Amino acid sequence: MASGFSLKDDLFNRDTVTRLAQDFEKAGVFGAQSFIDQVMAGLAPLELKARIAWIATVLDDHLPCDFEDAAQAIHAGLPPELDPAKTDDDFGHFIYAPLGVYVENHGLAEHTSTSLDLLEAITKRFSMEFSIRAFLNTHEAAVLERMQDWAVDPNYHVRRLVSEGTRPRLPWGQNVGLTQDQTLPLLDKLHSDPTRYVTRSVSNHLNDITKKSPDLVVDRLSHWQTVQRQDSKELAWMAKHALRGLVKSGHPAAMAHLGYAPDAVVKITDFQFNPDTIKRGETAEISVTLTSTSDTPIIVDYVIDFVKSNGSTAPKVSKFKVLSLKANVPATLVKKHTFKDNATTFKLYPGAHQVHLQINGRILASLPFTLT
Repeated sequence: MASGFSLKDDLFNRDTVTRLAQDFEKAGVFGAQSFIDQVMAGLAPLELKARIAWIATVLDDHLPCDFEDAAQAIHAGLPPELDPAKTDDDFGHFIYAPLGVYVENHGLAEHTSTSLDLLEAITKRFSMEFSIRAFLNTHEAAVLERMQDWAVDPNYHVRRLVSEGTRPRLPWGQNVGLTQDQTLPLLDKLHSDPTRYVTRSVSNHLNDITKKSPDLVVDRLSHWQTVQRQDSKELAWMAKHALRGLVKSGHPAAMAHLGYAPDAVVKITDFQFNPDTIKRGETAEISVTLTSTSDTPIIVDYVIDFVKSNGSTAPKVSKFKVLSLKANVPATLVKKHTFKDNATTFKLYPGAHQVHLQINGRILASLPFTLT
């Protein structure tokens, strides 16, 4: 990302606000310029989520006071639906997120059906995965009933809203109190979807569930293999994506489901970490030679026990390589690791560290090193 890049300015600026305003002006709902002027007068000091809320607040002054009338006005001002010919990477534009917040602010208490109709329409232009969660928390039964229809809707953005909107750990999203018994039947419908946009969401949803119920996710993926409603290659991709957290943590059942024997017999020679004393900001080289007496698919990770500010350590798993060992044919792997100093999300502390070699979820070798 370029230095000085601002996501909030990229998503919410005069050009994008003008785009939203002109949608409504073309529909005869309100004049664009007064809306643009009012939004821009208060936009600059606000962070991203606050900008969404501010634009929703300004809409109060320009849409009809009665929510049912305002809903009709929003329907009239919506841009064309996202391209139905695409099947992935078509999230829509964030400038339409304030419409969902407006619906939350004015439709949540007394206009459930109208609000759900409106969110269904908006999500075909920009995903309403954040706004639908307020309705799940307030009108759970009504939303889940509607989602039964949405799960088989012809529009894949509507289908994705079911999976993404009910995720246990949606980034940026408010928590929802749904149980796995409520959401898994929806995923049963969605797992065979023909679009990657939906199946990725299903996989991310499963990955969320693995944080509390890992075996349940492995069992569900095995069941989906049995019913054979999804293309086998797509389901294999989904399983890999859904189990990625469990693979890092070395969960045996997840490894086995993906075809990697947790008890694979692999001989390790020449495991090295150079140099064994390294400064922050420098790059180390990790190398190892692996052999097996039989053809053996393996996932090789390396785990570094990083020193924390209080002197304790915490492991961080990084990918080394995924490969299939051929019987009695040595494979030498080499990986470079840069100890980036002053990163915004991870701070390095000096001290005695360890690096571990993890194969199919098991740590099979370790080496000490010092970070200065």
